[in-house]
Amino acid sequence: MSRIVTVGIAQMGPIARSESRQDVVARLLALMQDAARMGCDLVVYTEAALTAFFPHWLITDEEELDSYFERAMPNPAVQPLFDAAARLGIGFHLGYAELDFSTGRKRRFNTSILVGKDGGIIGKYRKVHLPGYVEPRPGEPFQNLEKRYFEVGDLGFPVWHAFGGRVGMMVCNDRRWPEAYRVMGLQGVELVVLGYNTPVHNPAMPQTDDLGNFHNQLVMQAGAYQNGTFVAGVAKAGVEEGVDQIGQSCVIAPSGELMVQCTTLGDELQVARCDLDLCTSYKTSIFNFEKHRRPEHYGLIVERTGAGDVLGR
Repeated sequence: MSRIVTVGIAQMGPIARSESRQDVVARLLALMQDAARMGCDLVVYTEAALTAFFPHWLITDEEELDSYFERAMPNPAVQPLFDAAARLGIGFHLGYAELDFSTGRKRRFNTSILVGKDGGIIGKYRKVHLPGYVEPRPGEPFQNLEKRYFEVGDLGFPVWHAFGGRVGMMVCNDRRWPEAYRVMGLQGVELVVLGYNTPVHNPAMPQTDDLGNFHNQLVMQAGAYQNGTFVAGVAKAGVEEGVDQIGQSCVIAPSGELMVQCTTLGDELQVARCDLDLCTSYKTSIFNFEKHRRPEHYGLIVERTGAGDVLGR
């Protein structure tokens, strides 16, 4: 019997700085209800889905910065989402900014969680590949201060048994790094879910602006194919607080083929029926890691220099 997981990708349009958590959650609930009506098992929301993407501007007041973070999950503002999931019998993936005190000091992470059909949290992931910089850059049209506001994730790239298969998570820039897919691929991942807030304009490399949409799909298609997994990538799109962000939320098959894609830059739901058994043909043939992968012959990093890594055996 095929293992079908019906996945809804819930793209979001811009969130204003003045928009309350309650207003944002109402938008998320509307998308969840649509997904449930369309028979989805899982609805995938975007990165930092509860607020505007604040790393795009400088915040110097500690209290203001903390206001964009969640101290607990769920919390009273977000609890309706968990309640609706249990009532409707639908799981969800949610990205948010996490404030953590478990080590005795304040830590901030760019986090996502996977929630089951019973409304219970299955797993948590914290973004590893943080882009941008620590210090603001005067004169640029917007900032990218993730390295200032977030710590590097400390949970690795785990895979969970969920929704009848093996599910993993990434956040935004993680999708550009093959190691992220491969670590989960080595654990047999069959569905990767992720959210992103990606500007159309890259101030550091403006010559690549017209390639942004192409690169977005390229990395997810390559990761899906090379690891025999479905990938569901969901955007926060449109012009948010002056920053124009790409859309193209999509679901990609283990073949690397595009299954569905959003066509707007606003709140939009698209649905894909993902047969997880399709992963098996890739995992047992061309990408059978046990039979064909030979890391012992790849060489080792023997010296790290200013000019780059020198490889040797």
